[in-house]
Amino acid sequence: MSEIKIVLPDNSVKEFDHRPTVLEVAQSIGEGLAKNTVGGQINGSKEIIDLRTPLDDGTQLSIVTQNSEEGLEVIRHSAAHVMAQAVQEIWPDIQVTIGPVIDNGFYYDFHSDKPFHEDDLKVIEKKMKEVIKRKLPILREEWPKQKAIETFKGINENFKVEIIEDLNEEVVGVYTQGDWFDLCRGPHIQHTGQIKAVKLLSVAGAYWRGDETKEQLQRIYATAFNDKKELQEYLHNLEEAKKRDHRKLGKDLKLFFMNPLTPGAPFFTPKGALVYNQLQNLMREKYEEYGYEEVITPQIFDVDLYHQSGHYENYRENMYFTKIDDRDFSVKPMNCPGHCLIYASERKSYRQLPYRIADFGRLHRYERSGVMHGLTRVRSFVQDDAHIFCTLEQMQNEIQAFMKFLGEVYSTLGMPEYKIYLSTRPEKRMGSDEIWDKAESSLKDALQALDLPYEVNEGDGAFYGPKLDIMFVDAIKRPWQLGTLQADFNMPENFDLKYVGDDNSEHRPVMLHRAILGSLERFMGVYLEHTAGHLPFWLSPVQVKILNVTDRQNEFCLELLKKCKEHGLRAEFDDRSEKLGYKIREAQLEKTPYMLTIGDKEVEANTVSVRLRNGDTKYGVDISEFLKKASEENQMRKLHSPWLEQ
Repeated sequence: MSEIKIVLPDNSVKEFDHRPTVLEVAQSIGEGLAKNTVGGQINGSKEIIDLRTPLDDGTQLSIVTQNSEEGLEVIRHSAAHVMAQAVQEIWPDIQVTIGPVIDNGFYYDFHSDKPFHEDDLKVIEKKMKEVIKRKLPILREEWPKQKAIETFKGINENFKVEIIEDLNEEVVGVYTQGDWFDLCRGPHIQHTGQIKAVKLLSVAGAYWRGDETKEQLQRIYATAFNDKKELQEYLHNLEEAKKRDHRKLGKDLKLFFMNPLTPGAPFFTPKGALVYNQLQNLMREKYEEYGYEEVITPQIFDVDLYHQSGHYENYRENMYFTKIDDRDFSVKPMNCPGHCLIYASERKSYRQLPYRIADFGRLHRYERSGVMHGLTRVRSFVQDDAHIFCTLEQMQNEIQAFMKFLGEVYSTLGMPEYKIYLSTRPEKRMGSDEIWDKAESSLKDALQALDLPYEVNEGDGAFYGPKLDIMFVDAIKRPWQLGTLQADFNMPENFDLKYVGDDNSEHRPVMLHRAILGSLERFMGVYLEHTAGHLPFWLSPVQVKILNVTDRQNEFCLELLKKCKEHGLRAEFDDRSEKLGYKIREAQLEKTPYMLTIGDKEVEANTVSVRLRNGDTKYGVDISEFLKKASEENQMRKLHSPWLEQ
């Protein structure tokens, strides 16, 4: 065989007299690299290939090591196999099905008459550690399809047989570790000892291939990391996430609730509505600053509108339909088609562009029952939605203004960490490739001109155009997609939108869809978890709780309540005949920013004791000083209490 050349990321070349595997290339570079190799990426693809894969001449290879983010995916895949092996070593009659890698871990589905319990997880985990300690070499074999069917049928692995029979391949991959083997495409690590830290998390029910008419399976969720420290940090964050669950916080703080009579549509209490409206007020102030005009559009439209916009053909499975006077109507899932009608209602000149309109209209989208989750996945919601109609030349300025707008809002809310993703054309889309090329390059050029770092998210754009997705990273390092900006060259075409240019001829505008908070429902859920329910002072439903020691201070407290309200503060007086300690504990559970405790000493001195929700207390505070500082904190939307700075 002639020389085979493999190109490395630094453009250096390794030569071989045969098609080398990824591992062989790593060995030619150094033993340390070879020891840590778990896979490879070739020719710029993000897909990870198995380290045993032979490489062709001219292949550009990036070696994936176990300490990398990509390597962790391979380790988790192999850990799923170790879990399945451990289960079958303990209970040989249990059948295995599939075990994929998921966000932050992996799972494996098992078919067994024996129900798994929490105690079983400890037994399985102990056996897994034994398998890992054996450092079993993991080998890949390719079997003819018929051999694989007969082999798995012979050991009563009926689910594997069904998978193989459905494969449109004559040869299938099988991985062995010791005496145990499994059907798999890979990739996998070199030996079981490369798994450094593993933890089984929970047991759940599942159906074979997600079909409720098929066999009931048992799913074990687990995770694996490169070292025990990373695992402990993850487990700590899991516990923290449970404490921060917005569904629990929403109930504890009396902000919202759900009712089975209207699934996926939350009820906001007076306190929850107050937070909701404060967020809208923030956006409305910014709209004024950034040149947006607010509009109101109908809730129900003739489906002809959605044929024109492309939603019916590309999005109808997410829409609600009804019939009125023998005409088909739909409740609006998005504001954009209605905004196109507003734009088209009057002739536009280039002097009127950019034309920015915002809409807090309620939207309805069908979500399957199994995916709904508190406020973060609902069927009825409102977005801080807006659309910008502009010329191609104005796009870069509009994107720059959008990122500045977003940065200011996130800074006000204490959300400093976020990433930008450029999501490109999906398989299901409308418009020509030429239009998509134009839209994608416009976004890329704008980001590069603004020197904004971003990652490409292939195939995740909207059906009408590519988009920038803003991925907010919360206090415990979880990513959430909130803000978005989408470049749409298709909908202006569908609605025949025009403007008269300075050359007196008609031109087509570009349509930018944008949101910063996204769905207000989803945002509230995410923000409650980010802050652990400790909302900043300006967003807190009750900002001040006045707590008396005895009834003797009632008159003083009522006068103080009046002064707080005159200063625009949301205050309450807890005049119940309960002990002060009890009232303080309740106010702290409600995460009230300031508790003003009033006893005889405070009445006599005309002062208050200011107790913060972190437990700190400032004694003998002049009332006018407190009102001044609290009022300023409220109006300026400060994130931190001025009393903490003293």
